[in-house]
Amino acid sequence: MGIISMKINNIGYLVKEGIRGIFLHGFMSFAAVCVTVACLLIVGSFSCLTYNVSIMVEDLNKTNEILVYVDETLSYSQAQTIESKIRQLENINEANLVSREEALEDFIADHQGDSAFSGVEAADLRHRVVVTLENNDLMEQTVEQIRRINGVAKINAAYELAEGFATLENILHIASLAVIAVLLVVSLLIISNTVKLAMYDRRDEIAIMKMVGATNGFIRLPYVVEGFTLGMTGAAAAFGLEWLLYNWLLDRLAEADTLQLFSFVPFEELLIPMVAVFAAAGLFVGVVGSWTSIRKFMDV
Repeated sequence: MGIISMKINNIGYLVKEGIRGIFLHGFMSFAAVCVTVACLLIVGSFSCLTYNVSIMVEDLNKTNEILVYVDETLSYSQAQTIESKIRQLENINEANLVSREEALEDFIADHQGDSAFSGVEAADLRHRVVVTLENNDLMEQTVEQIRRINGVAKINAAYELAEGFATLENILHIASLAVIAVLLVVSLLIISNTVKLAMYDRRDEIAIMKMVGATNGFIRLPYVVEGFTLGMTGAAAAFGLEWLLYNWLLDRLAEADTLQLFSFVPFEELLIPMVAVFAAAGLFVGVVGSWTSIRKFMDV
């Protein structure tokens, strides 16, 4: 019990020393928190923007329709059978049968006032199935499966549009990862320099502690606590500001008539992932930044 009590007391002392180090270098600590907040705020904002744009691209992707034309000799009931077979395929989001008569109504609505198409009749058109996919990256494979169904005469698919959406999503993900990596490194360096300054001021004390037999862990812990506290304080402040800023922007966007076509995800839907991202980022830059800065002072 005595040994355990002594260890608990040691940990309490070391934690207090880590907190004290923050106030001993108040300006650098404040600067480290401010830079961490700024970096994580940009990371969070960019992540929210990327997520919203990805959702919009995904929604647009699902509007990329494939038109499956049924053989003109087949009846409506036979076309329904083809529709049912298409729906049973993998990667199908929706498959809706459009009869000749419905197709004619759409055609007339699109060409009102054009006398050149006044003689078009339902018999001149085909039943068709309008298909949207779950994943447009698999469009070619899915179209090939549809083509094998008996009674399918022709398929119109916008491959280039699907490729464009896929390219846009890839660019967004790569850009997001690059920005996040750069900003995390910046935060890491700032906290690392803050801890280095604290250790430099106390280098003689560290040397004496080493000489009297203090372990590396005993020496390191206060600085790890200092880095952890700075990182998590910055992360908590950045998260709160991100929440306020995101909701404020949503309110402003809701008032703009020109942006009514775009739908943005409410922050509550992002809450858990954002908490995890900010906490992990704060922990990473705080603990790793302090731990890596300590090594050069460990040799007496």
